[in-house]
Amino acid sequence: MSSTTTPPKTDVRPIAWKGSWQEGHVEMLDQLQLPTEEVYHQWTTHKEVAESIRAMIIRGAPAIGIAAAYGMFLGARECWKLGVAPNAALDQIQDVLSRTRPTAVNLFWALERMMTASNKHQHLAEDQPEAFLEAFFTEAQNIHQEDIDNNIAMGALGASLMPENARILTHCNTGGLATGAYGTALGVIRATHAQNKLSMVFADETRPYLQGARLTTWECHKDNIPVTLITDSMAGYFMQQGMIDAVIVGTDRTVANGDVANKIGTYSLAVLCKHHNIPFYVAAPLSTVDLNTPHGDQITIEERSAAEVTHVGTKQLAPDGIEVRHPAFDVTPAELVTAIITEKGIATAPYDQSLAALKNPVQ
Repeated sequence: MSSTTTPPKTDVRPIAWKGSWQEGHVEMLDQLQLPTEEVYHQWTTHKEVAESIRAMIIRGAPAIGIAAAYGMFLGARECWKLGVAPNAALDQIQDVLSRTRPTAVNLFWALERMMTASNKHQHLAEDQPEAFLEAFFTEAQNIHQEDIDNNIAMGALGASLMPENARILTHCNTGGLATGAYGTALGVIRATHAQNKLSMVFADETRPYLQGARLTTWECHKDNIPVTLITDSMAGYFMQQGMIDAVIVGTDRTVANGDVANKIGTYSLAVLCKHHNIPFYVAAPLSTVDLNTPHGDQITIEERSAAEVTHVGTKQLAPDGIEVRHPAFDVTPAELVTAIITEKGIATAPYDQSLAALKNPVQ
């Protein structure tokens, strides 16, 4: 689905395919090096892609899904170059990629979509392996392009909810770096800015990984979007002072009842919004909507390294030997969510009905 208006241009692209399907490679911007360095990696194997997802060289639910799709293709191409059928080891390749990040549903959605494409074209795998691989590669590229188109559509819909001279707080990074190129929540902000309705973006730093400080502000600055960096603990102060008109976040998984799993700290913002009567919006590509999971308490929450809490880069901030917890996500209950913006429309409560209608429209 494409937007009916011309989207604002952005040069922020975290992942791209370079070259032919036969000899080309995946190029990834290393988000661990931002904002001080723009370093690009070239991957030619599915294990390299898997490690880049696990290590957060690439991150953000939609971008993870795109990377996984290309990883599946690379694995199939590896088999072909070894002289075996390109679909011979797809189950094992899928398993390697699926064990990288457990919370973001896009990862599993993209892997299943690639497996469906493999099954559709399996009759080609033995006798026409090049035709199989070309079709398999096309599916990965379709996943990538559809993400960009869907985000542009979502941005236009979300911008319609924003007031004039909007001051918008956002959490984590949901822009081009987290997607195919445009952004989910930051895509809405981009569209709002393009309509001359944006006064200021407040980006909280998003401890402990600092995606807001390192990545969101970098994207905004790169695209000339006005941005102010604040620490996570300052959000309540700026709401209390009447300086925030809306909060918009992304999501790694939104389940059937509208509960939203997103970067740790999202739930706290939603509670603050409820107290201050500020709308709390979620930008959710339908690929992140998981109707098979009824409630948020059934979502697996990834726990990451303690070192990401005790250190910033190589600088140690906490003493050795202490206990550390690092859940990477939290779940915001549906009753705290004002609306969920998708590429096909805006869902409101009751979410079990509105999300299902958007995900599986009656023909």
